Amino acid sequence: MSSRVYLDYNATAPLRTEARTAMMAAMDIVGNPSSVHAEGRSAKALVERARAQVAAALGADGADLIFTSGATEAAALACAGRGLSGSLIEHEAVAAWTDGALNVSSHGAVEVAHPTRTALQLANSETGVIQDLPGGLAVCDMTQGFGKLPVAFNTSGAQMALVSAHKLGGPKGIGALVVRRGTDLAAQIRGGGQEMGRRSGTENVIGIAGFGAAAEAAACDLANGVWARVEKLRNILEKTIAAAANKTIFVGNESKRLPNTSCMLTPGWKGETQVMAMDLAGFAISAGSACSSGKVRASAVLGAIGYSEADSASAIRVSLGPETTKDEIMRFAETWLRHLDKHRARSGAF
Repeated sequence: MSSRVYLDYNATAPLRTEARTAMMAAMDIVGNPSSVHAEGRSAKALVERARAQVAAALGADGADLIFTSGATEAAALACAGRGLSGSLIEHEAVAAWTDGALNVSSHGAVEVAHPTRTALQLANSETGVIQDLPGGLAVCDMTQGFGKLPVAFNTSGAQMALVSAHKLGGPKGIGALVVRRGTDLAAQIRGGGQEMGRRSGTENVIGIAGFGAAAEAAACDLANGVWARVEKLRNILEKTIAAAANKTIFVGNESKRLPNTSCMLTPGWKGETQVMAMDLAGFAISAGSACSSGKVRASAVLGAIGYSEADSASAIRVSLGPETTKDEIMRFAETWLRHLDKHRARSGAF
């Protein structure tokens, strides 16, 4: 058994046993889902079962659910050519298609003036701050909230929502866009007419099977109070560290947050240095979003909510999961505080 402790669930969650089992079974399905023979129908049935599983977990029964290569492709499919507004705290996959003009409060809340022309995240991957979703939203990025928070696309009022499998214990490389019936959507990948003509290309049957199984299992976890337990562990972590590190700021802790996310900002101690020190000590954490090809840089999210570039560069993100234990949390806190003491001794800081 590995002695390492994984605390980077917001970057990607470990593959669930249910997803692995479903994917192994899907490998034995020979047919192409577009073929009309028995083998093809078997593959098609597997895809449609997974579609129903993801839709049910999303509260999106009756909507169109289009499988994509991930949330990034789903964001492009939903946002391209629409001239949408957004904020500087959106994930880069959404920010690439929006104007970044919306104001963000010091607590991380986005001010939305025209929902029907806005793309907005449900929850921020770095700070965990949850947004109050206005009705009629053009696009909702549910990627981080899906599986951790109760979500109901049908009653959200959003026209479209994007999600990714690997954030909730499914495989990497598969995601989905949920589209309210009657919403105009032009295909970007054309050719075979798969996915209701909105996303051509032979379906990733194995990935889709894993996504469906993971979504169903995640919904069960949520219903059974697993994330409430995780939230208690997160609060224990923050209380333990706050007692010994009074200069450390827990970003967003005055707002509604994801139950597993702690963004810790310690002025004068670079986040990159902390990540490397914790990695060598056996703990996987991050200094922000994991979608920048391994780059570590000052967080645009923290800058948008009012922190200086220097302070933003001192932030780390610790994100817990259903398998995280209290012992692991306490070990992390003790190790982190020990390294903080070393940093203080070297730098003479606080």
